Amino acid sequence: MATATVPGTGPAAEPAADDVYALGSNPAESARLQRQSDELRPQAAELLARIGLEPGQSAIDLGCGPSGILELLSAAVSPGGRVVGLDADPAHTAMARQYVIQRGLDNVEVVTADARHTGLPPGIFDLVHARTLLVNIPDPAAVVAEMVRLARPGGWVASQEPDAEHAVCYPPLPAWDRLREIFSVSIDRLGADLRVGRRLPELFRQAGLADVEVVVHAPTHPAGHSRRTLLPDLVRSMRPRILELGLSDGQELAGLDRAVRDHLADPRTLTVPHLLVVAWGRKPPA
Repeated sequence: MATATVPGTGPAAEPAADDVYALGSNPAESARLQRQSDELRPQAAELLARIGLEPGQSAIDLGCGPSGILELLSAAVSPGGRVVGLDADPAHTAMARQYVIQRGLDNVEVVTADARHTGLPPGIFDLVHARTLLVNIPDPAAVVAEMVRLARPGGWVASQEPDAEHAVCYPPLPAWDRLREIFSVSIDRLGADLRVGRRLPELFRQAGLADVEVVVHAPTHPAGHSRRTLLPDLVRSMRPRILELGLSDGQELAGLDRAVRDHLADPRTLTVPHLLVVAWGRKPPA
């Protein structure tokens, strides 16, 4: 891990993760985010290839969680480049630092800060990236504005976000529908937007980005794949909040979880949990 310290970070910049991340902080969510780094690696690699990062450049992964796309960024800017991973949850940044050490990513530094106002200097990164972060933030435009501020003139801003208004589960299952309803209402009550994916190009243009492009993936996974159970996994992560909001009780959640997992274990079941919208745009030259 790089020894240099990113300016503008420190104890005062460390917010409570629950204030900015709808899914909260718990071991199950941390483990899911670690799996996600591998599960969504192909889409991230495709995005970086489209942008064309070069050796010697710099990049930041906002909301990197325990690993994010730090390894891909490190390889893309090596030799001579630098990468910053940033997350609001101190537990995640501790895990990310350990990940960086284990992978020998000497050009990567990890900091704890709020993605809405990082405290970092403006215009210092060739790429500012976030993945499944805006979907968990009540005001995604504030994060996009910060992303644009951090990008150098001529640099890139990119995000990968779900659009989960429509999901496929066939044959139909009432338990799936009920679990989706609970999850959707929970996210809505917390002020986040499960349809933020479709808004990405508009958010980017409103923030002043040019040359905005977008690709949409409709992922489906076979029985046994870890991403196939994304919906029940997310509901498990949000269980304390769901109970606190009074949207369900422990008995119902347990029964729904069993029914949905049994249904998804059947290889004949087709499921598409959400669309994954990938958008990128360039900050105009000064």
